[in-house]
Amino acid sequence: MLSKSAQSIQNTLSEKNLSAEVVELPASTRSAKEAGEAIGCVVAQIVKSLIFRTKETKKPILILASGVNQVNEKTVAKLIGEKIERADPNFVREVTGFAIGGIPPVGHKQPIETFIDEDLLQFETVWAAAGTPHAVFSLQSVNLQNLTGGKVTSIK
Repeated sequence: MLSKSAQSIQNTLSEKNLSAEVVELPASTRSAKEAGEAIGCVVAQIVKSLIFRTKETKKPILILASGVNQVNEKTVAKLIGEKIERADPNFVREVTGFAIGGIPPVGHKQPIETFIDEDLLQFETVWAAAGTPHAVFSLQSVNLQNLTGGKVTSIK
């Protein structure tokens, strides 16, 4: 039986007709490195769900980054026309309903403009958080855009 947060992501995936199964692991998947070790995949296959906030309008931005990449905030700012900053834990929970370390790419409290790291598409299968620091699901990288409505771009 899945925890409440993980089950909500399983329900969201089912509603979106994605045949992905949320699994809860005994080892932590809080960081991309931990997730790669727990799952047994390369860190680059981990989808990091990172929440930023625009500096002027305080709008949430979700960046789905490959586990090995750092987000270049200037690159993203050019895409959206406004500077961004890392969101604090309270803002993250407020807009997503989840705590940092378990933020999924879908199932948030509100719609969030999303950008997908083009480097994730080099892998057939990627792994994403599913609501807790121990829950993950895999999906074909080609399904990330349909699932999230995100825009594929360079984020580094």
